[in-house]
Amino acid sequence: MAKKMPQRTASGQFLLAQGEATFFHPTIRNNRVKHPSMARVDEMEHGDEYEETLATLLEVSRTPEGRASLSDELRDILHLLPVSPSRLLLLRLRLLRNLLAGDELNQITFVHLSGPAVVASSVLSFPTVAPDVARAALQALGNVALAGEYHRAAVWEALFPGALREFAAVKDAGVLDPLCMVLDTCCSGEGGRGRVEELCHDDLGLPILVEVVATASKVEHKEEWIEWFLFKVCVEEQKFETLFRALCSTDDVECSKSGAYNACHAFVLGTLSKYLTNHPKEVTVSDGFALDVFNVHKNTVDAVDFTRRGTSPLPTGSPAIDVLGYSLQLLRDICAWESSSLETQLPVDSLLQTGLVKRLLKYLGELEPPSTIRKSMARGQGDQQPALANGKVCPYIGYRRDLVAIIANCLHGKKKVQDEVRKLDGIMLLLQQCVVDEENPYLREWGLLAVKNLLEGNEENQKEVSQLEMQEPVMTPEIANMGLKVEIDMETGRPKLINTP
Repeated sequence: MAKKMPQRTASGQFLLAQGEATFFHPTIRNNRVKHPSMARVDEMEHGDEYEETLATLLEVSRTPEGRASLSDELRDILHLLPVSPSRLLLLRLRLLRNLLAGDELNQITFVHLSGPAVVASSVLSFPTVAPDVARAALQALGNVALAGEYHRAAVWEALFPGALREFAAVKDAGVLDPLCMVLDTCCSGEGGRGRVEELCHDDLGLPILVEVVATASKVEHKEEWIEWFLFKVCVEEQKFETLFRALCSTDDVECSKSGAYNACHAFVLGTLSKYLTNHPKEVTVSDGFALDVFNVHKNTVDAVDFTRRGTSPLPTGSPAIDVLGYSLQLLRDICAWESSSLETQLPVDSLLQTGLVKRLLKYLGELEPPSTIRKSMARGQGDQQPALANGKVCPYIGYRRDLVAIIANCLHGKKKVQDEVRKLDGIMLLLQQCVVDEENPYLREWGLLAVKNLLEGNEENQKEVSQLEMQEPVMTPEIANMGLKVEIDMETGRPKLINTP
């Protein structure tokens, strides 16, 4: 039977999951005796009856009324934790977790009794940390940290840095989520910024961050805590460059040269991209973060092989390609981000000053034409060598689309960028992107948006497009299937349809 995860209250706190108590003796659910005190329970034989009693207390603690009625037991639970064998330690931690879920009296009592330190030392006293035990302990500490700054400070003092490092070393998805809950909560609020600084200290905190990212890149997280936490550290507190540099020091990867990124780098970028895509109006993006992402992108280009056609979308499994793609998707959303303050300079403006559009047009121009145009050119040329045979190919499905999407967002409402594209002979290049491409879903839609933004309110660009004349015949599969072909009228310079012989 699959185990169910602990339930969460509206405030994000952990409770015993429905069905978790079915792990215990089958007579428990019918046992509705009044719960004894933990002190007297400890005198009972440590057998089935003892576990049944703990299970009964767990059931009682699932409701606010039950947690309030068990307040007097908190001191006894903490007293017994350090001497608990592993099985009983797990049960007591789960009970403690429930008692600390939203009950203010229990939470403040727990802190006054040095509960965070007792929990950490009890769990880490074993030679190896069992994932279930670590998860229950972190859920309990996370519930306490949510209560306020006083509680967060106590939890942080007990865990940083040694205990956090040991918890981070547990490679388990069930541990990762509550660990990130504790980290994110402690790095929020009044004292949060100072704790972020500690967490980014080269010797003390960064090894913890690196360990968390390394684990997250290998196991599947079930909740959003890792996303909130990484966005807070990298974007809100502007520690992106610090973390990215530290990820090169992990034991199982090498970053010996510029652009040599690993799976951890790809995971961070992918996580930040997902968060920014899903929460564009809830975040603030700084110039510094935008420029850092652009620098990562520029460094990655030289590490990617553009002669090998990609066969999958992101993630591809290739760190260099994934870093390239996720950096582009981040730039796409950064260039579309709008600040609620009219006085704030947008990060897209800083990116434009560094030559972003010129670079993207260069990348786009180096690519072979979209698949629809390639097929038309191949039919028109017959046995002759296809044009642009040496053109670069898309290293992942969607690469061309992502380039066009960034350009489209940069063009929106910016005449200076519109003029720049025209002066760089980029109008025809963008028009060529308004087609269906098998390797780039939604390329046509992004291409049309780019052209719309290119022409909107710009008479010079509109005039240049209206004067464009087709210089070569183009054959599309649809036209060929109708028995027609396109030729250029020599007198007018315009295309015309004629029947094929």
